[in-house]
Amino acid sequence: MMRLGIMQPYFLPYIGYFQLIASVDQFIVYDNIKYTKKGWINRNRWLQNGTGATFSLPLVKDSDFLNIDQRSVSADFEIDTFLSQLRGNYVKAPFFASTYALVEQVLPGENRNLFDVLLHSLHTLCRHLDISTEINVSSALDADHTLKGQDRVLDLCLTKQGTTYINSIGGAELYSAHDFAGAGLNLRFLRSQPLAYKQFGAPFVPWLSIVDVLMFNPVETVRGYLSAYELIDGTQYA
Repeated sequence: MMRLGIMQPYFLPYIGYFQLIASVDQFIVYDNIKYTKKGWINRNRWLQNGTGATFSLPLVKDSDFLNIDQRSVSADFEIDTFLSQLRGNYVKAPFFASTYALVEQVLPGENRNLFDVLLHSLHTLCRHLDISTEINVSSALDADHTLKGQDRVLDLCLTKQGTTYINSIGGAELYSAHDFAGAGLNLRFLRSQPLAYKQFGAPFVPWLSIVDVLMFNPVETVRGYLSAYELIDGTQYA
């Protein structure tokens, strides 16, 4: 049985993204797919003054038709400013020091290619969380890269000889269990269980970046959170 997950890369994503990676045998991350402005590829949310606030990697202004691996982080992105904001938000968090050091490792250096930055971040965080799933880059696979949407996912699964495709619950309307079954594949959706922990004693703000989870919880606890989900049979959404 080969369980596969396929997603765009995201910058310091929420814990559900890492639950998905941990739930599969191989994870494919798209590099040769169009960058979308309104998505979460280069931005996320953290805690700021008791509420969720957006942070981001600003990009070089370029064509809206470029792929993720053709975009670059702007030279205007100031690492010191970003880290100062991080410190201001979390310096009193119980696991600030270790998480701050982790974030320092994943910020852009001389290489400002967006995909390279995101992939490095993903590998670094997976090592920190003891996730051993094999991570593949889509363009490196011998697949039909002209396909779109579900057809592309099916082709990638078959290229890797997968038996089960697992996607986040947010994609339930994008895929057909009938079509997957026709290709000899099972379809499952991952639904994260509600997660709450103490954030400075204020009302809990859910679904923030993995940075927030690591700031307030021992890494051993966060590793336990990786299995706090349920897998739902895709036929329920047929």
